[in-house]
Amino acid sequence: MLKRVCIFCGTSAGINPVYREKAKQIGEILASLGIGIVYGGGSIGLMGAVAEAGQRAGAEVIGIITRDLLDIEVANKAIPRLCVVGSMHERKALMTDLSDGFIALPGGFGTLEEFMEVVTWSQLGVHRKPCGLLNVNNYYDFLLSMCDHAVKEGFISPIDRQLIVSDSDPESLIDRLNKFDVPPPSKWMSMSET
Repeated sequence: MLKRVCIFCGTSAGINPVYREKAKQIGEILASLGIGIVYGGGSIGLMGAVAEAGQRAGAEVIGIITRDLLDIEVANKAIPRLCVVGSMHERKALMTDLSDGFIALPGGFGTLEEFMEVVTWSQLGVHRKPCGLLNVNNYYDFLLSMCDHAVKEGFISPIDRQLIVSDSDPESLIDRLNKFDVPPPSKWMSMSET
């Protein structure tokens, strides 16, 4: 069962109001289920929306931010636990250590990089924690299609493709992640090179 979920998402709110609405909704749902939130520590964009809604609804909220990003991402000083670390590597490692699973909401390069890294770590057996995409407004359709294309072209095994759980409904996604049995690391990668 998930006790804390790491949320990756944008410091922008995007142009469609549905992104902010779903960010608030997932914060509230996590709180209602007694699941804590670990996130990037910002107070703006979707980051701020998730943290504010989750905290207001009673969730434990832990922000993790680097010294360099304190001003850029407008650090959320309203949360009781804001961890300031020295590098992005430390930030991501601490987020992973404190979390039982991961959910990416819409976001840009940073969101994509952080999410794909935890998926890769799952693929390699660094952790066995579920990884989910909240596919708001079909935002991640092209990424999911790219993953399917990579399977078809022999770069991702069908088993490893299952490491990414996707849903457009926050409650359904959390439920699926709670029930998800992460497959063991696949031997497929090394075998496909021969």
